[in-house]
Parts: sequence; structure tokens; C-alpha cells
Amino acid sequence: MQTVKRIFKWIGILLLLAIVGIAVWIGPRTYKALYPSRVHETVPPAVPTSFPRPAILIFSKTNGFRHDEAITGASAMFRDLAKQNGWSVYETENGAVHSPELLSRFKAVVWSNASGDNLSNEQREALKAYIENGGGFVGIHAAGDGSHEDWGWYVKEVIGTHFVGHSLWPHLAQADIHVEQADHPAMAGLPAKWVRTDEWYSFDKSVRATGYAVLATLDEATYERGGPGSDKLAMGNDHPIIWSHCQGKGRVLYSALGHSGEAFAEPEMRKFITNSVNWAMTQTPCDPATQQ
Repeated sequence: MQTVKRIFKWIGILLLLAIVGIAVWIGPRTYKALYPSRVHETVPPAVPTSFPRPAILIFSKTNGFRHDEAITGASAMFRDLAKQNGWSVYETENGAVHSPELLSRFKAVVWSNASGDNLSNEQREALKAYIENGGGFVGIHAAGDGSHEDWGWYVKEVIGTHFVGHSLWPHLAQADIHVEQADHPAMAGLPAKWVRTDEWYSFDKSVRATGYAVLATLDEATYERGGPGSDKLAMGNDHPIIWSHCQGKGRVLYSALGHSGEAFAEPEMRKFITNSVNWAMTQTPCDPATQQ
């Protein structure tokens, strides 16, 4: 009997050591993915002084959760779209690119799953001035998550609502997206019911109440939110997933789509991103009456 007890004791010790070892290996990696160091660069990247026009800045810095596969997939997509559409794209994760002089070289800025407290106060002011003086901005997925809450202007004015969570069980789920404004240039050529798989974001309120143009909504009846606290993820019949608006003289479009790398290989997604960037670069003034 004593021998059996000793055997079970040593089995327990070995299991405990194994668990501790796994935790030691996984822990720092998980922490790094969830909470990367908050660095605000002061030396800007070497941005070319001129580009073949139009030029687009792709910014994917993550001082919050990093969607690495999505950032990589979007990067490949933007390089392809640049060739197909005659764009120039400049990609960086250096926040110091957000200066008045450097931003002036671009027709639009895309935050491609950029997350966290990724800009200094001076850099924030540069982006704000860029947009409000007529620049275009497109935010993808994590550009509207909860990691931006310490920048009040960005959350209130650019995104227009507060992120509260995303689908959990299952994490990625197939759902129906209903295109609400088929006449908006960003939605041109997309099906009225767009069926796709993603990590579905929820927000504290619909931006419709803010006066923004809701371009597409998520049909909550077509997917499971799942998990503890999933009741707070329900927005009901008005669950915006893509919207646009005028911000000063500039154009802003936000899409909660784009959690996985595979998303950016989808033909409909590529069409939508192409449309969105072209809309953001439109030279005519944004019309507050239509938010276009």
C-alpha cells in the first residue's frame, strides 16, 4: 500500500512539474501577445519623398493584442491590390510616421489591425489634423477594439462607439451580413446577404444613433455568441459591422471584419477593401448629409 501511495505521490509531483513547465513556457508568450510593450517611436521611418499617386499608408503597429496572421494576410492583399489598382502602398509599424509632413504624402491611412496605445500625444494630434483637414481613414478589425479607450477623441469621433467583446464559443463563426446601403461606393458589387466567417465584434451602442452611415449589419440570429457574459454581446436587430462618416473634411470608414489571415484572400473581402480605400481617397468633400 505504501508503495502505491509513493507511486501516486511521484506521479502527482511529475504532473505538477509538467504543468509548471508548460505555464513557464506559455505564460510569457501569451503575455507578449496580449500586452506588448508600449513603445512610442520618436524617430520616423524613411518614407520616400514622393510616390506614384495615389499613395496609401498601411499602419499595423500593435501595443495591444496582435493579430499576426491577419496583419500578414492583409499586407499581402494590399500589395496585390496596389498592383491591380495603380496604388502605392507604404507599410510600417513605426508610430512616428504620424507627423504632419509625412502624412501629407498619403491620400489615405489604413489602420490594419493596429491596436493599443500606439501613438504619442503629438502623433495623435497629427492624425487628427490629417483626417479633419481632408485625409481618408480606413480602420480594420482591431482598429476598433477596446485597446484604444485611452484616446477619447479616437473612440468617440473616429469609431463612434465602444467595443464590449466578441464571439467566444465558437470564437470564429459563420454569420450573415446584411448590406444596408448598396449604393454606397464601399459596398459596390457585394451581395445583399454576405455570408462569411469571422470573430464578431459587439459594441455598446449602434453608431446609427450617432448619425453615422451604417453600411452593413450583422444578423445575430445566424451565429452563436457563446461563453460567460455572452448576453452583453447581443445588440439586437441593429448590430452595425461596417460604417462610415465625415470627420471634419475627411472621410472615415470602419469595418469590424478581418480577424484571420484567410479573410484577406476572400474575393468579396478584397473587393470591399478596394472599394473602401478608393472611397476614402475621394477628392470631393465628404457630404455630412449622406456621410459619403
